[in-house]
Order: sequence, then structure tokens, then C-alpha cells
Amino acid sequence: MATTQQAPQVRQVQVTFDCADPERVARFWCEVLGYVVPPPPPGFASWEEFDRALPPDDQGSAFACVDPNGVGPRLFFQRVPEGKVVKNRVHLDVRVGTGLVGQERLDVLEAECARLVALGATRGRLLVADGHNESCQVMQDVEGNEFCLD
Repeated sequence: MATTQQAPQVRQVQVTFDCADPERVARFWCEVLGYVVPPPPPGFASWEEFDRALPPDDQGSAFACVDPNGVGPRLFFQRVPEGKVVKNRVHLDVRVGTGLVGQERLDVLEAECARLVALGATRGRLLVADGHNESCQVMQDVEGNEFCLD
């Protein structure tokens, strides 16, 4: 009798960012999303202590942040040698205006945009509601990775 194999069930999703300065980008996203830096590995009092224990070439090469409620995906940031040269093929939508329309939505998007610019983000193009999609604000994080306030 043949057995049917089922594909393994996905239990968690991690979103990985290539970047130049993993800790800087991770801390930016902690502020944007209300995420936190997870505790250091067992045996280390801090991430700085853990980082110093790595070979010199690996120090500062990765950093992560997590949803303190355990709902959202873990975000992982890894250092890569090349810089960003083109538009992201994947980006995050930061959903601050869900359910809002018109001027009320634009006001919420603008307030969040101003908060994120103060954290080092760059304002991009405002995509105005077109009858099919509501307005959203295109932005870039501290290393130029695109994301949307939606």
C-alpha cells in the first residue's frame, strides 16, 4: 500500500534583508514596527558580548528583531558586500491606514511618514487613491530599501 507524503507545514516565516549595517537597519525596523531585539544566545550577557566572540570577519555581520507578541515574522538582517542598486523585488507594507479612506487615510499616512522620516527614512512618492486602490506612501528605510505605508 502506497503512502501519501504531505509537504511539511510552514510554521514560521522570516523576512531577510541584505544590507551594509545589519544592526542599524534592524534597530530602524524595531522602531517602525514596535519589534524588539531578542535575547542573546545562552551563555552571553549581551549581543555585543556574543559579537565579540565571533571571528573578526563575522563581527557585525547579522542582527535580528522579533515581534514581542510572537505574531509577526522574525526580521533578519545580513551584511552583504554589494550595495543596493535597483528596486527591491520584495518589500514590506506597513499597514497604518487599514480601513481608512480619503483625507482621514492621507492624514494617518502623513503622520506616520513624518515619524519615520525622523527615524531616518526617506519619503518617496505618494500614490493617490485611484478608484481601485487606496492611497499609500512609498518610502525608503535607512539604507534605501523601499517599503510602503499602506
